[in-house]
Amino acid sequence: MSQNKPMNRWLVVFGAIIIQLCLGSIYAWSVYTPALMDAGWSKLDTQFVFAAGLTSFAITMVVAGRKLNTWGPGVLAVTGGLTLGAGYIFAGLTGGTEFWPVLLGIGLLGGIGIGLGYVVPIAVGMNWFPDHKGMITGLAVAGFGFGAMAWVKLAGAWGNLIITIGLDQTFIVYGAAFAILVLIGSIWMKMPPQGWCPEGYSKPVHSSGSGGEDFSVSDMLHTPQFYLIFITFAVSAGAGLMSIGLMKIYPMEALQASGYSEMEASAIAGTAMAVFFSLANGIGRIVWGTLSDKLGRKHSVMLMAGSQGIILLAFTMMAGNEYLLYLGATLIGFNFGGNFALFPALTADEFGNQTIGQNYPYVFLSYGVGGIVFPILGGMLGDIGNFPLAFSLCGFACLLGTVAIAIVFPPHKNEAHRPFSVHGFLHQLHIFDNEKQEVIKAS
Repeated sequence: MSQNKPMNRWLVVFGAIIIQLCLGSIYAWSVYTPALMDAGWSKLDTQFVFAAGLTSFAITMVVAGRKLNTWGPGVLAVTGGLTLGAGYIFAGLTGGTEFWPVLLGIGLLGGIGIGLGYVVPIAVGMNWFPDHKGMITGLAVAGFGFGAMAWVKLAGAWGNLIITIGLDQTFIVYGAAFAILVLIGSIWMKMPPQGWCPEGYSKPVHSSGSGGEDFSVSDMLHTPQFYLIFITFAVSAGAGLMSIGLMKIYPMEALQASGYSEMEASAIAGTAMAVFFSLANGIGRIVWGTLSDKLGRKHSVMLMAGSQGIILLAFTMMAGNEYLLYLGATLIGFNFGGNFALFPALTADEFGNQTIGQNYPYVFLSYGVGGIVFPILGGMLGDIGNFPLAFSLCGFACLLGTVAIAIVFPPHKNEAHRPFSVHGFLHQLHIFDNEKQEVIKAS
């Protein structure tokens, strides 16, 4: 790639989607659990592996963000793909059903591989598409959402890999596929030339103290905006993750209470999760990302979190009716997917495009927090027979997140290390509102 002839930036989109299709394999975990339980695993055993994958994924992203500039995006993506592939191959070579090898291979190594690679397409894509940050992030992370469904179907209903070649060989085939595909996608994971801008796009000029600068991690962590965004992402993503865990078991109970047989309830609830929720999850990433380029990131997050809160509150009245359940699963999945397009773009808006690779992993830790707190809450309340309360609490949490994001404004870098006070925060909000009015008048 030369200074005079930068590569076609749409190749970055192609490479990003290929990489994310493989990284989305973590959400395909449920397709392996029946075979593992047939081999003697408990339900708790299966969840240990999934939890290990999510945790190592979120933590490793912080390390990946720090290494992005020193290793380079291509090397980071290749390392992630090889680690992910090696984890699956290791689990397959050791039999595929032994707990500790699977926990180490797919849970720990697989999660580390995903964490190393995940931030690369987002950071590279935003630098090539500063004019469409929401859209490019949505397209990149849509691969993550759709990838889960593809790997589930290949192992199960479409490809029947588990039945045909066994779980161990399925892991080996998947590991090799992940490594090869990520290697291909990483070919286009290159930052644009220094100073490059897309045709017709003018890079915003920020004066000192005007907000919109590139923040270091330390600067970002000293702003109230970071914590408001963190809280909103935690409750919004956590509510969605709890819904994923309960999207079959709770509707089955509600449907049977409405007169459906156990077999009918199982089929309806399974369709709600595997089809309606999953498709909407992928589509929501693209739609919310693209929409945010027009509405603005802050307003889009408010709309997403607020509507999610209302839907979760209403879900207890929807779960017992087949068609209302499909509608509820679609809307919850649609909003859940939006998190992964909106929050990276919002992080870039607030703390700078150039440092998104370093900063977003810290914001993404909220996903890990929400992924622990809310599913456990749902399980505890489910054990005492109160799934409706779990969904209602998540709904109220999302509404609180909407309020939190409503008071987020672009931070001033020269305010980052000053002691925080409510008065100072409100004063800066007033300054930002005045600056915005001046821009509107000038235009």
